[in-house]
Amino acid sequence: MSLDGSGYSGLVLEKLSAAGVKIGDTITIRHDGEEHNGVLMPRAQIGSDPDHIVVKLATGYNFGIRLTNDSEVILAKKGRTSKRTASKGVSAQSKDLPAVSILSTGGTIASKVDYRTGAVNPALTAQDLYDTVPELKDHADVRAKVLMSVFSEDIRPSDWTKMARAVASEIKQGTNGVIIAHGTDTLGFTSAALSFALQNLPIPVVLVGSQRSSDRPSSDAAMNLILATDFVGRADAAEVMLVMHGETDDSFAYAHRGTRVRKSHTSRRDAFQSINSYPLFRIESSSITEMNPPLLRRDSKRILKLKPKFEEKVAIVKTYPGFSHDVIDHLVNHEYRGIVIEGTGLGHAPKSLQSSVKRAVENDIVVAMTSQCISGRVDMDVYRTGVELLELGVVACEDMLTETAFVKLSWLLANMKTTKKVTAGLVETISGEIEMRSEMAEYSTPAEEA
Repeated sequence: MSLDGSGYSGLVLEKLSAAGVKIGDTITIRHDGEEHNGVLMPRAQIGSDPDHIVVKLATGYNFGIRLTNDSEVILAKKGRTSKRTASKGVSAQSKDLPAVSILSTGGTIASKVDYRTGAVNPALTAQDLYDTVPELKDHADVRAKVLMSVFSEDIRPSDWTKMARAVASEIKQGTNGVIIAHGTDTLGFTSAALSFALQNLPIPVVLVGSQRSSDRPSSDAAMNLILATDFVGRADAAEVMLVMHGETDDSFAYAHRGTRVRKSHTSRRDAFQSINSYPLFRIESSSITEMNPPLLRRDSKRILKLKPKFEEKVAIVKTYPGFSHDVIDHLVNHEYRGIVIEGTGLGHAPKSLQSSVKRAVENDIVVAMTSQCISGRVDMDVYRTGVELLELGVVACEDMLTETAFVKLSWLLANMKTTKKVTAGLVETISGEIEMRSEMAEYSTPAEEA
C-alpha cells in the first residue's frame, strides 16, 4: 500500500518516502534519544499537526510522535499485502470432525485492521473470516460464509429474517451445528430474534462475538469462536444460545439461552450474563458441562419450523423523571404497531402518560411493560399506578428482558393475525423467555463465584 491518501505531508512525508516506507510497514523511529517500533498507520485526524506520525505498537494501541529534522525513520519490515477476492464460502474438510456452518454478519469477531484508514473493519469475504482463526480446521469440518459485513449497531429486523433463512438453509444441507459471528452491541437482540424465528430446532444454533479485535493481544475472538465450534459440534442441545467468555481469563465460556442474556459491561470479556436465569452450559477446551437443561435435545429427525418475519414499527420507550407523553403520542401519530415501555420498579410509569397510553391501545397498538431493574419481574398489581395501566390494556411482561420483549413483540405482530393473539402470545412462554416462578437465588458474576 502506497502513501497516497495516507494523510501525511511535509517533513513526515519526506522522511517516509526517503526510507521507502508504506502504510502497513513496520518501522523504527529514533527521536530524542529514544527508539520506537510499530506499524505505520495513516493519519486519521484532519487539520492536526502535520509533523506527527502514527504507529500501532505491539500492544495494539496507536502511538503518535512529533518528528523533527533530527528524527530518523527506518524501515524494519515490509507489511504483508493480501489480495482480497470475493468468495461464496470456504470449507475445511475432515471426515472425522463434525460439520459446522459459520455465518458471519460482521462485528469485532470477524474484523481486521484496515491500514488504509486505521480502522477495524468487518471481514468482507469468507476467506477473511476463516483466516481470523485458522485453528478451526482442527475442531470441525467448517463451512464459512459471509451473510453481511456490518457492525451490530446497524442490524435491522430485516437482517434477522435474512439470518434465520440462512440458518434454515444450512440445517437443510445437513450441518451438525450453526454459528453466527456477530457484533456484541446488539448480540442479545439477535439471539432473542432467532430464538423466536427458528422453532423446533433439530441442532444447536449459537451466536458468538468478541469484545476485542483479533489484532489485540487480549483478543477473545479466537477462544470464543473455537469453543463455540466445539460446542455446536458436540453438545446435546437444540436451541438458540449465545457463547462468550465466562470470566476475564481465557479459561472457559458460558452458553446462555438466547432469550435470557444481556451485555452487562462495555468492554470486559465476560460482559454477557444470563438475567433471571443461569447459563445452560460451561464450555472448556476439554469438556462441556451442563448447568441447566436445554429446551430441546439434538435430534436430526426433528423438522424445523421457520417463522422469520418481524414487524419494524415497534419501539422501546424508557421512562424517567419528567418523561413527556409526547413520545407516546409521536409513535401513535406515526402508526407504530407496538410499544415496549421500560418502566420503573415493578412496572410503573408517570401518571401523565395514561391518556397517551389509552389512545395508543384504542388505536390497536400493543403496549407492553418491562422493568428498568436488571433482575426481578414486573408485578403491576401491587400499586395503584400499575393497576391503572393494566386496566388501560398494558401487558405486563413478567420477567422478560426489555430487549427480548421488544423482539418478541416485533415477531408476534408479524406472525399473528389479531391484536388479541399478540397480547396473549406476549405472556406465553415460547422460547424460554419467561419463568413463571422467580427464585430467591440469582445468577452471580464469575468474580463473585470465585
